[in-house]
Amino acid sequence: MLSFAVILPAAGQSSRFGGAEKKPFLPLEGKAIWQRSAELFWGRPDVNRVYIVVPPEDCEFFTGRYAGICIYRNVSIVKGGSERFESVANALAEIPEGVRFVAVHDAVRPLVTTKQIDDVFAGAIRYGAAMLATPVADTLKRVEGPTHRITETVPRAGLWAAQTPQVFRRDWLVEAYARRGDVSAAITDDAQLVEAVGHAVHVVPSDRQNFKITTRADFALAEWVLTSRGAAPEPMPAGAFDEDATT
Repeated sequence: MLSFAVILPAAGQSSRFGGAEKKPFLPLEGKAIWQRSAELFWGRPDVNRVYIVVPPEDCEFFTGRYAGICIYRNVSIVKGGSERFESVANALAEIPEGVRFVAVHDAVRPLVTTKQIDDVFAGAIRYGAAMLATPVADTLKRVEGPTHRITETVPRAGLWAAQTPQVFRRDWLVEAYARRGDVSAAITDDAQLVEAVGHAVHVVPSDRQNFKITTRADFALAEWVLTSRGAAPEPMPAGAFDEDATT
């Protein structure tokens, strides 16, 4: 069976979320958000190991709270860097050469499904690199200045919104990270970095429920989605889409 390693970057500062505790460590329906993301992978027979990347200042806290889970579930704790790409590079350096594919998945994107993971893993095996994404449905506006003046309406035909997991041949991702200093464009995700060094990345259709928890409104919506998956859907909680919604 082809082997996959999974990197979960969780070294961000959660500046847009607010609160004393960082997003990945917050309980979501009884489990930490990072754990809900990780458990989708660690039980798979094709996953060799999960690598959770945490801020250096949180390593002692994380180890103290989650060491038992990590040992039992074959999870490695990796110290993060000053930026996301450095954090992923730190985890990538620990993955054995015998692992064929590497998946990078946001630690705060806990609603991806087993079917979506199956599909994107299969896409990576077929093409060498694949990622989940959804077609852009809304009209896009380019806005500038303090008054938010619209300067352009961007045609949405052919545009897709990127998600994770993003899955690559290990040698392609290692090559991309080794050459990232040669890339002049502003890189915003791993797929763009792999594209920049000459490898094609293919999209696997996903859905909007596989969103990243960025704000407290996202957190409230994630709670509702998990509840609705486990039982008959309930009415959407009031204020779930408000930026100042609380948990």
